Amino acid sequence: MEMLQYTLRKLITGIPLVLGVTLISFVLMVYFGPDKTYDLLGKNPTPEEIAQVRHQLGYDQPFVVRYLDYLRELVTLDFGYSDSSGERVGSILKRTIPVSLAVILPGFILGNLLGVVLALVAAYHRGGWIDKLIMAGSVVGMSVSFLIVIIAFQVIFSSSYGLNWFPVLGWDVYSFWDYLRYVTVPTLASVFVALGYNTRFYRAVIVEEMGRDHVRTARAYGASPAELLFKSILKNSLIPIITRIMFSIPLVVVSGSLLIESYFGIPGVGKVAFDAITTGDQPILKAVVGLTAVLFVVVLIINDILYKVVDPRVSLK
Repeated sequence: MEMLQYTLRKLITGIPLVLGVTLISFVLMVYFGPDKTYDLLGKNPTPEEIAQVRHQLGYDQPFVVRYLDYLRELVTLDFGYSDSSGERVGSILKRTIPVSLAVILPGFILGNLLGVVLALVAAYHRGGWIDKLIMAGSVVGMSVSFLIVIIAFQVIFSSSYGLNWFPVLGWDVYSFWDYLRYVTVPTLASVFVALGYNTRFYRAVIVEEMGRDHVRTARAYGASPAELLFKSILKNSLIPIITRIMFSIPLVVVSGSLLIESYFGIPGVGKVAFDAITTGDQPILKAVVGLTAVLFVVVLIINDILYKVVDPRVSLK
């Protein structure tokens, strides 16, 4: 009951956030975004033809009416039809979101798991050559552009100049083996970049926890290194680790999928959003921006619930 009440309160308090994000994005799209009017007209259109197309696109309606209509679409999940293809936006999202999840999740999960493992190893050998080697690798991962990493891994694993093991473009997935072949290079690129940021952050959290009084007490009573790391240190470091993981989800969904899918030609929601930006397809852009804002609110709720799970002392009030 307490969990349900908390979730409802969070949903209500998240409404201003969704309204703020959608309002700012809608203003940018309406006043600074591309105008599809002349893309749908021939040369030398008449004023009557221009007015007719603008009416069909809804451009002649007052701003408040258009924004309220956008909020209605967000609540009902009915975003109308794509300006470019004429297909329902809901159908496009239903087809592309599973592809994006299949592309993003392996790299996201592995990047965080390996980041925690490497951080534990580095913290345990703090100041030693293992720690310095892991931190040097982290700096390299943080310093290289994600796009450069994608290109480098594509050349190494997917071109005739390298190993040529995996396909480089498209998403012809009909079996689990096909999936592994197409997802390997994007996953390796994602893990390489994520490890740099994740390892440094997780190491800092774990090193700080190693200096706590309860850790020194457990060490004095003869606790084994494994018991110290996993029971006394990692368990008490989970709240900042969970916070970083959860709050990186919207960023990974938006920027990570957009860059990877647009480069490799993967038909996920990231590529659809990229194409919508270049063509000015406002229905798709409104759907992606609005759902990303809702995703952020959902992440906030799940994040606080996980706090309660890993630390019963946390209150959901």
